[in-house]
Amino acid sequence: MTKSTKNPILAFFSSVQLALFLLFVLAATSIIGTIIPQNSPASFYAKQYGPQMARFFELLKLTDMYNSWWFLLLLLLFAINLIVCSIDRIPQVIRIIKKDNLAISPERLQKMSLSSSFTWHTTIEMSVDRVHAILTNERWKTTQRDNEQGTLFFAEKGPWTRFGVYVVHISILIILLGAVIGSSMIAKKVLHKPSFAFKGSVMIPETRESEVIYSFKSGQPIDLGFTVRCDFFDIEYYSNGMPKTYLSKVTVLENDQEILSTDIEVNAPLTYKGVTFYQSSYQPYQDFVVSLQNNRTNKQIKRVVPPAKQLEWQEGGISFGIINQEAKGKVTQRVKVWLTDNQGDPSTFWVNMGQEAMIERPSGTYTFNAKQLYATGLQVTKDPGVWLVYWGCILMLVGLYIAFFMSHRKLFVFIQQKGKNTEIIVAGNTNKNKIGFEKTFNRLATRFEATDE
Repeated sequence: MTKSTKNPILAFFSSVQLALFLLFVLAATSIIGTIIPQNSPASFYAKQYGPQMARFFELLKLTDMYNSWWFLLLLLLFAINLIVCSIDRIPQVIRIIKKDNLAISPERLQKMSLSSSFTWHTTIEMSVDRVHAILTNERWKTTQRDNEQGTLFFAEKGPWTRFGVYVVHISILIILLGAVIGSSMIAKKVLHKPSFAFKGSVMIPETRESEVIYSFKSGQPIDLGFTVRCDFFDIEYYSNGMPKTYLSKVTVLENDQEILSTDIEVNAPLTYKGVTFYQSSYQPYQDFVVSLQNNRTNKQIKRVVPPAKQLEWQEGGISFGIINQEAKGKVTQRVKVWLTDNQGDPSTFWVNMGQEAMIERPSGTYTFNAKQLYATGLQVTKDPGVWLVYWGCILMLVGLYIAFFMSHRKLFVFIQQKGKNTEIIVAGNTNKNKIGFEKTFNRLATRFEATDE
């Protein structure tokens, strides 16, 4: 009778060759995705690589590679390969674990690579009790069977470790599932819900707010479901004018109620309702954020003031404006201010950005503060699959530890009568870490040998 041939489709999807090929392709494309900046404007690619190459990138979706249809197809093929491979091989592992190990013959035990025999000057009944006591003391859970030749003990540790590699398979599938769930392409084209998962950005000027962000590439607005307000933007520069550090003070609002206020820095993002805001850029404006306070009445205002324009603070009876400025590039260093309370000559003075100036007027003393208006540039992402990726990575570490550092160890002890004595045959094997198990076996064999002394 001829052996039935394996289904060629199943053989293809369960092959190690396919797994290695897909891993190589995924690694190569990931390198490409690292070299080519992702989700930049089309003008960037045309300027950086030329119009023809930019069109080629767009055709192959290399500018948003991890959300492209072909990359997700590679992930799907890899997932199918893992599933079919696992389904094909797990039954064999189950058969090994459930195998009747007490059906082995004494002759086969003596042929094992780890095998020793001893003679005890006791009856077989006493020997059985001794063997059981030794194995129990060594924390081996035993089963035994009597036959015509004698009594066979079998004990094992870690049969479940044979599933370690499949734990790794499951972890990879969980990670792939997390990556697919977090794909903006799946959210838009499969779920038809762009707000489910997205990557975008938003530029919010100080004192302004926004309830939408704009998707990378398409630039389409996506509703956040809440509002983000930029209360304050702070930036420090080196002496050469390069930015040193910068952060945004933002407030999250829902139904016009302030929910939380916090700082967003380059390495300290804000996460709210699964949406994460990263500090990514900024933009200086020609306008200024001015704070003015009457120290006698404690009345104050805060306004965005354009240069060369007079503003009225009617409640405080003050008129003021910025009439001149000194700048280094786009960064204003200090401004000249004109201020009057319509009592006497107006006050004019210079004030550095971010510093306070005290102005004495007939109507009272005023504290004036001005800073250049900035808009904070926030990169915004929503990835509902990120926790699946995290748990998948943890599970992968567990699976790798089981696969590489744990093994299925088997121990056999056969007892048979030899005249007035009993012969003890001890044998064992393992599927991994043979050197480590050999040390355990030799120590156990030495204990068996010394028991009859």
